[in-house]
Amino acid sequence: MDNIKILGFNADIASVGETLSQIDDIKKDGEIIQLLNADAIAGKNHIIHGVNQAFLAFDRGENLAKDISVEIVVRCSAQRQISKAFNILGLKEGNMDLCAVLVNCIDYSNDLSNLFDRNDDVLSADVDKLKEIYKIGDVELENMSAEDILVDRITKLTVDY
Repeated sequence: MDNIKILGFNADIASVGETLSQIDDIKKDGEIIQLLNADAIAGKNHIIHGVNQAFLAFDRGENLAKDISVEIVVRCSAQRQISKAFNILGLKEGNMDLCAVLVNCIDYSNDLSNLFDRNDDVLSADVDKLKEIYKIGDVELENMSAEDILVDRITKLTVDY
């Protein structure tokens, strides 16, 4: 999928609802801007795989959510339950690092930079945080990177469907 852009930001979220409204005001019909908790991101390949799997799930009629943006959160979190997915990757009030996923969008880097502070370093995996968030064991990490583990778990969502 060539039309995915992944950006990192530092943010101070005063209100989740207001922040989502600001994002809705930026994008046009048919465009997706999905904000994710960057602490739960293992790298760009993790997100690209999750986004691709979300679109494939819709194409096959195997989607777990009614909305493609929500399906992206579900797939990227490697969870089946929407509430669990949002507990892992959803926005929270206060200071947080964000992963902005833009699909089928023009370049909104400047618009998003007016809302948040651009920082692509937040997209680098923090293995200790990922181990806690996704319950990744040391034995798993001896054989695969955290990013590969999450890509594998995302793929298993489809296989186990």
